[in-house]
Amino acid sequence: MDSRQTFNQEMCSWINVDSTQSHEIKKLRASYAISDEMLTYALDDNERARVEYDPMEKALLLIFNVPNLLKKDNHYETSPMAFILKDHYFFSFINERTAYVENIIENILSNEPNQSTASLLFHTLFLISDYYFPLVEEVDSQRIHLNKKLREKTTNKNLLALSDLEIGLVYLVTATKQNAVLLEQIKAQSIFSSFTDKEKEELDDALIEAKQAVEMTKLSSEVLDQLSGTYNNLLNNNLNDTMKILTIWSLLLTIPTIVTGFFGMNMPLPFTHSEIGWIITLVISLGLSVWLILILWRRIR
Repeated sequence: MDSRQTFNQEMCSWINVDSTQSHEIKKLRASYAISDEMLTYALDDNERARVEYDPMEKALLLIFNVPNLLKKDNHYETSPMAFILKDHYFFSFINERTAYVENIIENILSNEPNQSTASLLFHTLFLISDYYFPLVEEVDSQRIHLNKKLREKTTNKNLLALSDLEIGLVYLVTATKQNAVLLEQIKAQSIFSSFTDKEKEELDDALIEAKQAVEMTKLSSEVLDQLSGTYNNLLNNNLNDTMKILTIWSLLLTIPTIVTGFFGMNMPLPFTHSEIGWIITLVISLGLSVWLILILWRRIR
């Protein structure tokens, strides 16, 4: 195992496992009799948030969505992290994206060493939910900055940056919703009845924090969706205005072409031999153009 630490007057042990080390996983299976099914769930990088309890082995598996502190492709994502409670052991499975959770658990134990494995789990989940808040606040700050830049000039670069924020919030909203549902599902497991009143209260605290993360990410996502929709409407309106102008110009330019083409025919026509025939042609074209402008103005208005 990567590390092992005792707590609760050495009655409990926290074992931190590097999920990328296959030989450590084999030791874990052999030494603590954790089922292959639970280990498969725990090591799956694409596993969704879930909770499983095996009453035969008395093992609780919990996979929680943990926010990545570093951006990927200009937006934040989340990673599933597994925890297993078995007997008096608390197992955490980390990788390079979730390694910071190890420091969270160490700080919890240094501040409160006399706690059960369930309490340690719920305290850890509580603090992981807190890590969503600064990420959402950063997204909100970037959204405000982008909004100011887009008001000045709507460029493709700024619109793509806005899209990156939307993509990141999709990950955060989905992850926080799954986390809240997961904590609710713990209450439906048979192990819930074995928790002490204090542990149940700590579970409720973790659930409240997870729901607050859901509301915060959801609100930020809705505001960003509204902002994105507004700029999409503005771009569509600008395109419509451009098409109107081009249509009007094409119609106006058609009138002189028709008039001059009519008088350019090789046959007897009015004003053919007049010295001011070309002026009359211009007046006719101008008059028809003004008439067309008035008609179009009334329809557009």
